[in-house]
Amino acid sequence: MFNRSLLALSLGLFFSSSLSAHAQDGFWSGDWYLKVGATGFIGPKYDGASARLFQAAPLISFGRAGSAVRFSSRNDNPAFAFVDQGAFRAGVVGKLIFQRDEDTSKDLKGLDPVRFGGELGGFAEVYPTDWLRIRAELRQGIRSHNGLVADVAADGFVDVSDNVRLSAGPRLSAATSDYFDAYYGVSGSESAKSGYSQYKPSGGLGSLGAGAAITWKATEKLETSAFAEYKRLMGPAADSSIVREGGSRNQFLVGLSATYRFDFTLD
Repeated sequence: MFNRSLLALSLGLFFSSSLSAHAQDGFWSGDWYLKVGATGFIGPKYDGASARLFQAAPLISFGRAGSAVRFSSRNDNPAFAFVDQGAFRAGVVGKLIFQRDEDTSKDLKGLDPVRFGGELGGFAEVYPTDWLRIRAELRQGIRSHNGLVADVAADGFVDVSDNVRLSAGPRLSAATSDYFDAYYGVSGSESAKSGYSQYKPSGGLGSLGAGAAITWKATEKLETSAFAEYKRLMGPAADSSIVREGGSRNQFLVGLSATYRFDFTLD
Protein backbone atom coordinates (compact mmCIF):
# COMPACT_ATOMS: atom_id res chain seq x y z
CA MET A 1 0.00 0.00 0.00
CA PHE A 2 2.84 2.41 0.81
CA ASN A 3 4.50 1.83 -2.55
CA ARG A 4 1.26 2.42 -4.46
CA SER A 5 0.48 5.56 -2.46
CA LEU A 6 4.00 6.85 -3.05
CA LEU A 7 3.69 6.16 -6.78
CA ALA A 8 0.32 7.92 -7.00
CA LEU A 9 1.63 10.92 -5.04
CA SER A 10 4.78 11.15 -7.17
CA LEU A 11 2.84 10.95 -10.42
CA GLY A 12 0.31 13.49 -9.17
CA LEU A 13 2.98 15.98 -8.15
CA PHE A 14 4.88 15.51 -11.41
CA PHE A 15 1.86 15.93 -13.67
CA SER A 16 0.34 18.82 -11.72
CA SER A 17 3.63 20.72 -11.66
CA SER A 18 4.16 20.03 -15.36
CA LEU A 19 0.66 21.19 -16.24
CA SER A 20 1.10 24.37 -14.19
CA ALA A 21 4.46 25.17 -15.74
CA HIS A 22 3.29 24.42 -19.27
CA ALA A 23 0.13 26.47 -18.82
CA GLN A 24 2.25 29.47 -17.81
CA ASP A 25 4.62 29.21 -20.79
CA GLY A 26 1.85 28.66 -23.36
CA PHE A 27 2.69 25.02 -23.85
CA TRP A 28 -0.77 24.09 -25.13
CA SER A 29 -0.80 26.65 -27.95
CA GLY A 30 0.59 25.64 -31.34
CA ASP A 31 0.36 22.78 -33.82
CA TRP A 32 -0.60 19.28 -32.67
CA TYR A 33 -1.38 15.87 -34.17
CA LEU A 34 -3.76 13.06 -33.31
CA LYS A 35 -3.16 9.57 -34.72
CA VAL A 36 -6.07 7.15 -34.70
CA GLY A 37 -6.29 3.69 -36.16
CA ALA A 38 -6.80 0.02 -35.46
CA THR A 39 -4.93 -3.25 -35.35
CA GLY A 40 -6.15 -6.72 -36.19
CA PHE A 41 -4.23 -9.85 -35.24
CA ILE A 42 -4.40 -13.57 -34.64
CA GLY A 43 -3.22 -14.38 -31.13
CA PRO A 44 -4.07 -16.19 -27.90
CA LYS A 45 -7.68 -15.84 -26.75
CA TYR A 46 -6.29 -14.54 -23.42
CA ASP A 47 -2.86 -14.32 -21.80
CA GLY A 48 -1.80 -17.89 -21.17
CA ALA A 49 -4.20 -19.53 -23.62
CA SER A 50 -3.18 -22.20 -26.12
CA ALA A 51 -6.12 -21.55 -28.48
CA ARG A 52 -5.93 -18.58 -30.86
CA LEU A 53 -8.50 -16.08 -32.08
CA PHE A 54 -8.71 -13.10 -34.44
CA GLN A 55 -8.91 -9.89 -32.38
CA ALA A 56 -8.97 -6.14 -32.99
CA ALA A 57 -7.96 -3.12 -30.90
CA PRO A 58 -7.84 0.68 -31.32
CA LEU A 59 -4.58 2.65 -31.70
CA ILE A 60 -4.34 6.25 -30.43
CA SER A 61 -1.45 8.70 -30.02
CA PHE A 62 -1.32 12.45 -29.43
CA GLY A 63 1.52 14.96 -29.49
CA ARG A 64 2.96 18.23 -30.68
CA ALA A 65 3.60 18.51 -34.41
CA GLY A 66 7.30 18.50 -35.18
CA SER A 67 8.27 16.83 -31.90
CA ALA A 68 11.17 14.40 -32.21
CA VAL A 69 9.27 11.10 -32.04
CA ARG A 70 11.74 9.01 -33.99
CA PHE A 71 10.05 5.67 -33.43
CA SER A 72 6.71 4.27 -32.22
CA SER A 73 5.42 0.73 -31.72
CA ARG A 74 2.00 -0.88 -31.57
CA ASN A 75 2.99 -1.98 -28.07
CA ASP A 76 3.16 1.64 -26.91
CA ASN A 77 0.07 2.42 -24.87
CA PRO A 78 -1.64 5.82 -25.39
CA ALA A 79 0.66 8.42 -23.84
CA PHE A 80 1.38 12.13 -23.63
CA ALA A 81 4.90 13.47 -23.09
CA PHE A 82 5.29 16.39 -20.68
CA VAL A 83 9.04 16.20 -21.17
CA ASP A 84 10.29 16.06 -24.78
CA GLN A 85 13.98 16.73 -25.32
CA GLY A 86 14.53 14.75 -28.48
CA ALA A 87 16.65 11.91 -27.14
CA PHE A 88 14.50 11.65 -23.99
CA ARG A 89 10.74 11.75 -23.51
CA ALA A 90 8.59 11.16 -20.41
CA GLY A 91 4.98 11.66 -19.40
CA VAL A 92 1.69 10.00 -18.60
CA VAL A 93 0.45 6.72 -20.09
CA GLY A 94 -2.78 4.75 -19.88
CA LYS A 95 -4.16 1.41 -21.00
CA LEU A 96 -7.74 0.26 -21.50
CA ILE A 97 -8.55 -3.26 -20.26
CA PHE A 98 -11.56 -5.17 -21.55
CA GLN A 99 -13.46 -7.71 -19.47
CA ARG A 100 -12.14 -11.26 -19.46
CA ASP A 101 -14.59 -13.99 -18.49
CA GLU A 102 -16.02 -17.31 -19.66
CA ASP A 103 -17.44 -15.56 -22.74
CA THR A 104 -13.82 -14.93 -23.76
CA SER A 105 -13.10 -18.66 -23.63
CA LYS A 106 -14.81 -21.73 -22.21
CA ASP A 107 -11.46 -22.51 -20.55
CA LEU A 108 -12.17 -19.65 -18.11
CA LYS A 109 -15.49 -21.08 -16.90
CA GLY A 110 -15.67 -21.07 -13.12
CA LEU A 111 -13.01 -18.37 -12.70
CA ASP A 112 -13.79 -14.88 -11.43
CA PRO A 113 -13.90 -12.37 -14.31
CA VAL A 114 -11.31 -9.65 -14.85
CA ARG A 115 -13.52 -6.56 -14.94
CA PHE A 116 -13.50 -3.79 -17.53
CA GLY A 117 -11.14 -1.03 -16.40
CA GLY A 118 -7.70 0.28 -17.11
CA GLU A 119 -4.20 1.15 -15.99
CA LEU A 120 -2.69 4.60 -15.46
CA GLY A 121 0.91 5.60 -14.85
CA GLY A 122 4.02 7.06 -16.40
CA PHE A 123 6.42 6.29 -19.22
CA ALA A 124 9.96 7.22 -20.21
CA GLU A 125 11.91 6.52 -23.38
CA VAL A 126 15.48 7.19 -24.41
CA TYR A 127 17.47 6.96 -27.66
CA PRO A 128 21.04 5.83 -26.88
CA THR A 129 21.73 5.96 -30.64
CA ASP A 130 19.87 7.20 -33.73
CA TRP A 131 18.64 3.65 -34.46
CA LEU A 132 17.71 2.35 -30.98
CA ARG A 133 14.85 3.26 -28.63
CA ILE A 134 14.39 1.93 -25.07
CA ARG A 135 10.97 2.52 -23.50
CA ALA A 136 9.58 1.69 -20.06
CA GLU A 137 6.03 2.01 -18.72
CA LEU A 138 4.87 1.68 -15.10
CA ARG A 139 1.10 1.50 -14.66
CA GLN A 140 -1.29 1.10 -11.71
CA GLY A 141 -4.40 -1.01 -12.26
CA ILE A 142 -7.81 0.66 -11.93
CA ARG A 143 -10.85 -1.55 -11.30
CA SER A 144 -9.61 -4.52 -13.37
CA HIS A 145 -6.89 -5.28 -10.83
CA ASN A 146 -5.00 -3.58 -8.01
CA GLY A 147 -1.45 -4.35 -9.11
CA LEU A 148 1.47 -2.48 -10.61
CA VAL A 149 2.63 -3.49 -14.10
CA ALA A 150 6.00 -2.67 -15.68
CA ASP A 151 6.77 -3.12 -19.38
CA VAL A 152 10.22 -2.57 -20.90
CA ALA A 153 11.06 -2.78 -24.62
CA ALA A 154 14.09 -2.07 -26.77
CA ASP A 155 13.65 -1.59 -30.52
CA GLY A 156 16.30 -1.25 -33.17
CA PHE A 157 15.00 0.31 -36.39
CA VAL A 158 16.31 1.01 -39.89
CA ASP A 159 14.77 2.78 -42.89
CA VAL A 160 15.27 0.59 -45.96
CA SER A 161 13.65 3.25 -48.18
CA ASP A 162 11.95 6.63 -47.84
CA ASN A 163 8.68 5.03 -46.76
CA VAL A 164 9.57 1.55 -45.42
CA ARG A 165 11.04 0.81 -41.98
CA LEU A 166 12.13 -2.44 -40.35
CA SER A 167 12.21 -2.78 -36.56
CA ALA A 168 12.76 -5.51 -33.98
CA GLY A 169 13.77 -6.01 -30.36
CA PRO A 170 13.24 -7.71 -26.99
CA ARG A 171 10.35 -7.22 -24.53
CA LEU A 172 10.03 -7.76 -20.79
CA SER A 173 7.02 -7.56 -18.47
CA ALA A 174 6.80 -7.74 -14.66
CA ALA A 175 4.06 -7.10 -12.11
CA THR A 176 3.07 -7.30 -8.46
CA SER A 177 1.11 -10.18 -6.94
CA ASP A 178 -2.25 -8.33 -7.17
CA TYR A 179 -1.98 -8.27 -10.96
CA PHE A 180 -1.04 -11.94 -11.25
CA ASP A 181 -3.79 -12.90 -8.81
CA ALA A 182 -6.43 -11.25 -11.02
CA TYR A 183 -5.23 -12.96 -14.21
CA TYR A 184 -3.62 -16.20 -13.02
CA GLY A 185 -4.76 -16.88 -9.46
CA VAL A 186 -7.18 -19.68 -8.59
CA SER A 187 -8.92 -19.53 -5.21
CA GLY A 188 -10.44 -22.50 -3.42
CA SER A 189 -13.94 -21.74 -4.67
CA GLU A 190 -12.68 -21.11 -8.21
CA SER A 191 -10.81 -24.41 -8.12
CA ALA A 192 -13.98 -26.26 -7.16
CA LYS A 193 -15.96 -24.64 -9.99
CA SER A 194 -13.32 -24.64 -12.74
CA GLY A 195 -11.34 -27.81 -12.10
CA TYR A 196 -8.00 -25.95 -12.04
CA SER A 197 -5.68 -26.56 -9.11
CA GLN A 198 -5.67 -23.88 -6.45
CA TYR A 199 -2.91 -21.28 -7.02
CA LYS A 200 -1.84 -18.13 -5.17
CA PRO A 201 0.79 -16.20 -7.20
CA SER A 202 3.51 -13.87 -5.98
CA GLY A 203 4.91 -10.90 -7.87
CA GLY A 204 7.83 -10.99 -10.26
CA LEU A 205 8.82 -11.38 -13.89
CA GLY A 206 5.80 -12.20 -16.07
CA SER A 207 7.19 -12.71 -19.56
CA LEU A 208 10.18 -12.40 -21.87
CA GLY A 209 9.90 -12.12 -25.63
CA ALA A 210 10.61 -10.26 -28.84
CA GLY A 211 8.77 -8.51 -31.64
CA ALA A 212 9.40 -7.40 -35.21
CA ALA A 213 7.55 -5.16 -37.67
CA ILE A 214 7.59 -3.79 -41.21
CA THR A 215 6.08 -0.31 -41.40
CA TRP A 216 4.99 1.33 -44.64
CA LYS A 217 4.18 5.04 -44.86
CA ALA A 218 1.53 4.89 -47.59
CA THR A 219 0.97 8.66 -47.64
CA GLU A 220 2.09 11.60 -45.53
CA LYS A 221 -0.69 10.83 -43.04
CA LEU A 222 -1.51 7.13 -43.53
CA GLU A 223 0.79 4.50 -42.05
CA THR A 224 0.40 0.71 -42.13
CA SER A 225 2.35 -2.08 -40.48
CA ALA A 226 2.72 -5.87 -40.44
CA PHE A 227 4.06 -7.37 -37.22
CA ALA A 228 4.84 -10.60 -35.39
CA GLU A 229 5.50 -11.09 -31.66
CA TYR A 230 6.45 -13.93 -29.36
CA LYS A 231 6.61 -14.07 -25.58
CA ARG A 232 7.24 -16.87 -23.11
CA LEU A 233 5.43 -16.63 -19.80
CA MET A 234 7.72 -16.75 -16.79
CA GLY A 235 7.55 -17.00 -13.00
CA PRO A 236 4.11 -16.38 -11.44
CA ALA A 237 2.35 -16.50 -14.82
CA ALA A 238 4.02 -19.71 -16.04
CA ASP A 239 3.44 -21.47 -12.70
CA SER A 240 -0.33 -20.82 -12.76
CA SER A 241 -2.55 -23.88 -13.06
CA ILE A 242 -4.54 -21.95 -15.70
CA VAL A 243 -1.43 -22.04 -17.90
CA ARG A 244 -0.01 -25.43 -16.87
CA GLU A 245 -3.28 -27.36 -17.01
CA GLY A 246 -5.24 -25.60 -19.74
CA GLY A 247 -2.97 -23.22 -21.63
CA SER A 248 0.55 -22.61 -22.88
CA ARG A 249 3.64 -20.68 -21.79
CA ASN A 250 4.36 -19.86 -25.45
CA GLN A 251 2.36 -16.91 -26.76
CA PHE A 252 2.61 -15.91 -30.43
CA LEU A 253 0.67 -13.40 -32.52
CA VAL A 254 0.81 -11.93 -36.02
CA GLY A 255 -1.20 -9.07 -37.45
CA LEU A 256 -1.67 -5.81 -39.35
CA SER A 257 -2.29 -2.23 -38.24
CA ALA A 258 -3.08 1.15 -39.79
CA THR A 259 -3.16 4.70 -38.42
CA TYR A 260 -4.18 8.07 -39.85
CA ARG A 261 -2.83 11.40 -38.61
CA PHE A 262 -5.01 14.48 -38.06
CA ASP A 263 -3.25 17.84 -37.72
CA PHE A 264 -4.77 20.79 -35.83
CA THR A 265 -3.84 24.03 -34.05
CA LEU A 266 -4.62 25.22 -30.52
CA ASP A 267 -4.59 28.93 -29.72
